[in-house]
Amino acid sequence: MLTPLTPLKPLEPDLQPGRQANTTKRPCVLLTGFEAFGASRAESPQLNPSWLAIAPLHGDLIAGHQLVSARLPCAFGASLQQLGELLELHHPALVIAVGQAGGRHSLSLERVAINVDDASQPDNAGFQPIDQPVLPEGPAAYFSSLPIKAMLRDLRQAGFKAEVSQSAGTYVCNHVFYGLMHALATQPALAGSRGGFVHVPYLPEQGEPSLALADTTAALRMLVASALATSADVALTGGALS
Repeated sequence: MLTPLTPLKPLEPDLQPGRQANTTKRPCVLLTGFEAFGASRAESPQLNPSWLAIAPLHGDLIAGHQLVSARLPCAFGASLQQLGELLELHHPALVIAVGQAGGRHSLSLERVAINVDDASQPDNAGFQPIDQPVLPEGPAAYFSSLPIKAMLRDLRQAGFKAEVSQSAGTYVCNHVFYGLMHALATQPALAGSRGGFVHVPYLPEQGEPSLALADTTAALRMLVASALATSADVALTGGALS
């Protein structure tokens, strides 16, 4: 079962632009990142490239779609509560959730979210679920509905290191990925909306391997454009032997 929600310190207004309704009436693309996970790197605990890279994209227009960036808590339960509020507020046509993945050299386009929370350490609210479902009523897994192979192609052609990942882990990133795909699959108001999850490398300040912040932002902007331009994915190898 989901953890009871723990009240979190409110974010500063300038750090939560996605909490304001889109009044332009344009179709919306929702980008989510995470607050810093304090225990990820002791020397720079206040950094999380997933949020820092999408924040500059808030308000941009791509293919007639308004980009909305929002920061989620790095906490089981609370992250899905805030994601649900954002989906209800914006009714996005496209959702790309972003998280950091220390140790990865490439931008990782996640293929599948699994219905398991198995935390190796507590989240920012001090909760550590072990072998629990994200949603007890949900199926075992959901596949991303993003055109991940077309996105992979476009990133590589632009010179970015990119891969299709077969596992988003079992921590808060997978928790949000699974909750997002369940919402898109079950909520009539989101019928036709597409979504998925992307992991980005550390920033150079956090250690190696890494990707500069400006490059991460540029890559994510390209991913939005690629997804909006692609209705049916392309056939391109992206599998793994192990």
